[in-house]
Amino acid sequence: MPARRATRPASAVKPAPFDAFAVAAPGLEGLVVEELAGLGIATAGAAEGGVEFTATAGQLYAANLRLRTASRVLVRLASFRVISFADLERKARRIPWERVVAKGQRVTLRVTCRKSRLYHSDAVGERLLRDLLQRAGVTGTVGPRAADDAPEGEGQDAQLVVVRLNHDQCTVSADSSGAHLHQRGYRTAVTPAPVRETLAAAMLLTSGWDHRSPLIDPFCGSGTVPIEAALLALELPPGRNRRFRFMDWPGFEAGTWRRVSATESDATAPPPPIIQGSDRSMAAINAATANAERAGVHGVVRLEKRDVADLVPPPDGPGWIVSNPPYGVRLGDAGETRRLLADFGALLRERFAGWHVCILTQDAGDRALGIPLRAALITTNGGLRVRMLQGIVPAMRR
Repeated sequence: MPARRATRPASAVKPAPFDAFAVAAPGLEGLVVEELAGLGIATAGAAEGGVEFTATAGQLYAANLRLRTASRVLVRLASFRVISFADLERKARRIPWERVVAKGQRVTLRVTCRKSRLYHSDAVGERLLRDLLQRAGVTGTVGPRAADDAPEGEGQDAQLVVVRLNHDQCTVSADSSGAHLHQRGYRTAVTPAPVRETLAAAMLLTSGWDHRSPLIDPFCGSGTVPIEAALLALELPPGRNRRFRFMDWPGFEAGTWRRVSATESDATAPPPPIIQGSDRSMAAINAATANAERAGVHGVVRLEKRDVADLVPPPDGPGWIVSNPPYGVRLGDAGETRRLLADFGALLRERFAGWHVCILTQDAGDRALGIPLRAALITTNGGLRVRMLQGIVPAMRR
C-alpha cells in the first residue's frame, strides 16, 4: 500500500497576499510611497489617486494603523474584462467575497462606469449585489459615489465595496479601513474650515521638520497641525484610537493585529521638542485643548490664546512654522487674505529669521508674504486647489 502523503494542517496554510491600493488626495501620492517604504512595504510607485502595493495581513493592518497621509486602503478582489451583463454575472461568481464579507453583513456598493458598454452603474451594482446575496447572504445598497469621495462617517456600519468599470475593465475592491483614515478618533471638537488630519500630516512631512526643533502653528484652530506634530515626534500611530473595517473580515488575524498594534515606550528617547499652537479665538483653543487630551498629547502640545502680532520665537530656535492661515472663503475677501499674509510675512522677517516655513494657501502666498517660498506640493483642501509653500525666512535687511 503506497505511503500516505502528509498534508499540512489548514492553520499552517499561508494566506494569499492582498493586492492593495492606498487612496490619496491629489498630490499626496509620493508621500504615501515614502510612508509605505518606511514600513518596509514595497510599492509599484505612485499612480493617479494613490499607490499600489502587495501586502501580507500584517502589512495591510500596519498600513491602516500607521499611514498618516493616505485616505483609505482598498483591497482588490478581482479585475476582469466585461462586455455584457451575462458576462458580468458569470465572472462575478469568481470574486472571493468570503475574504471580506461575513454572512449576514451589510454591504454598500459604490459603482462608477466610464467609457464602457455597461454604462448603467445601478444595474452593474444590482447584479453584483445579487451575487453577494446568493453566496454570502448579505443585505446592502448600491450608490454612485466612489470610496475616495465618500463623506465622513460613511463605511462605519457596512462593508464598502468599490466597483470601477473603465473601458470595459471591471475592478472590484473592498475597503479595509472603514471610516476615512483622517478620522483618527481625537478631533470631535472642530472650528470653521479645519484642515484634515491627513493634510496636516502631509504639511509636516513636506516641511522637512526634524522632530527635534521647535514647531509653531500661529493659526492652529482646532489644533490639528500641532497634534499631528506631537504624534510624529512621539512616533505614535495615528490610528491607534480607532477601529478598522478589516477587523470584521472572516479571516481577521487577531494575533497578527496584536503584534502590529503593540507599542513600546523607549525610555532612552529624548524629550519631545517645543510644539506650540496659538489662535486669537478662545473657542478654538478650547477645542484644540480637548482634542489634544483625546489624542493623548496634551502634555506635549502648548496651546494658548494669542494674536499672531504677539508671536515671539521660543529660545530653542530656529525651528519650523507650519500653518494653515485663513484664506479664500474663510475670510471672504481676497484683499483681506493678502493683507493678513503681508502682515504675517513682515512679522516673520522681523522675528523669525532662519526659521523654516511651510504654509497652505490658495493664492500666491509667496508674493504676499514677501518671503522666497517654493510650491512643494499642490493638492486640494475643502474642494479648493491649494499649494504648500516651503522655504526659509531670510534675515531682515538693515
